[in-house]
Amino acid sequence: MPSVDDPIPLSALQHWAYCPRQCALIHLEQAFDENVHTLRGQALHKRVDQAGVEVRSGFRVERALPLYCDRLGLVGKADVVEFAPDGSPYPIEYKHGSRNKKASIAACDDLQLAGQALCLEEMTGRPVPEGALFYATSKRRRIVTIDTALRSAVESAVAEILSMLRSRHTPPPVNDERCHACSLRDLCQPMPLTAHDMQTEISRQLFDPDV
Repeated sequence: MPSVDDPIPLSALQHWAYCPRQCALIHLEQAFDENVHTLRGQALHKRVDQAGVEVRSGFRVERALPLYCDRLGLVGKADVVEFAPDGSPYPIEYKHGSRNKKASIAACDDLQLAGQALCLEEMTGRPVPEGALFYATSKRRRIVTIDTALRSAVESAVAEILSMLRSRHTPPPVNDERCHACSLRDLCQPMPLTAHDMQTEISRQLFDPDV
């Protein structure tokens, strides 16, 4: 089990935004499982996780670049960072699937990219106002503006994740549409657990005279 003093992985931002229980299962309980979505993601990242540097039209392109932000206690790795001739960084995160994702899923990806941007700002001392998500299926980028609202969302997520790690409390299951594509569905057991909680509440209301 991780220590609360350990840095928070950048991937935890995406996990937390998608489902706090998923984030706790992975980063608190160290549980993980595979499904077709995670396997596709791993196959994609095997191609981009080979560290290396190349120069294109005056831009230095670095792959699998280690990142950190001491201020927020974040660590991770950027799939690709393009450095302009003046040294300004531009993070690019690779994702499987199409860029035409549901807004709620896209927002999770945006949060992880914004976390990378904050790391790069601390590491380079240069502003990172923009980044991109590259989706393997559509083979197109989606530009993301790293605005004030997104920066605040990163800081809020970090505080909430840290609180969860300190409390060592895994949030209860939700059993909604997010569960269908989740690789941890069998481990999480959202349907049996939510059904049990519902039955407990019904029994409490029926037999507790103070309700």
